[in-house]
Amino acid sequence: MSRSSRAPGPIAAIVSSYSDTITRAYSRVRFVILRQNFLEEVGQYLPRAGRVLDIGCGFGLFSLYFATTRPDLEILGVDQDARRIALARESASKLGLENIDYRVADARTLPSEGSYDAIYMLDLLHHLPRGDVPGFLAEVRTRLREGGVLIVKDVEDRPAWKRWFTLALDRLMVGWEPIHYWSASEMTGMLGALGLTVRKHRLKDFLPYPHVLYVGQDDASR
Repeated sequence: MSRSSRAPGPIAAIVSSYSDTITRAYSRVRFVILRQNFLEEVGQYLPRAGRVLDIGCGFGLFSLYFATTRPDLEILGVDQDARRIALARESASKLGLENIDYRVADARTLPSEGSYDAIYMLDLLHHLPRGDVPGFLAEVRTRLREGGVLIVKDVEDRPAWKRWFTLALDRLMVGWEPIHYWSASEMTGMLGALGLTVRKHRLKDFLPYPHVLYVGQDDASR
């Protein structure tokens, strides 16, 4: 089979599924920043099957990826932007994905029904008001099933030059809304206080982002 006749990979298929030109362009940029190997590092902590919650899912980029590559997962994506949720639903329909659903909801007011085997949030916490984050994480924790996993991908506050690089790009994206980058000790402390065993590692990148992944495992699984 020639290269031109092969089906596109999951990322190319997801980008192409968006009908809006600007959204396609944004999606390409996001997949450059969080490339497939990053998603695979996140994905290794997801269960093979079960319920997964994506908080702050935006256009559905990463939940669409996991729904495509992990068909036995049942994924719910939530975001407070109705337009983004509409685009995510449209893409899921075009991609023929039946294991994913999207709802308009504030990240701090989660859907109340049921619990989840895994919950993840990618580059969300540093955009929330600093004082809200401990309570927000505590609320998220109540939605995690016994033995479940909470995955937080964010950026660390050091080294300083990487923090300033990241802040400059964040400002281009979101303007002057409050942004706070948490230190690794603060983040692991907050997650540990919720009764989670926390694993942390940096994600290597050719771009100067201080990417870091925190994996909080419910202690009941030990």
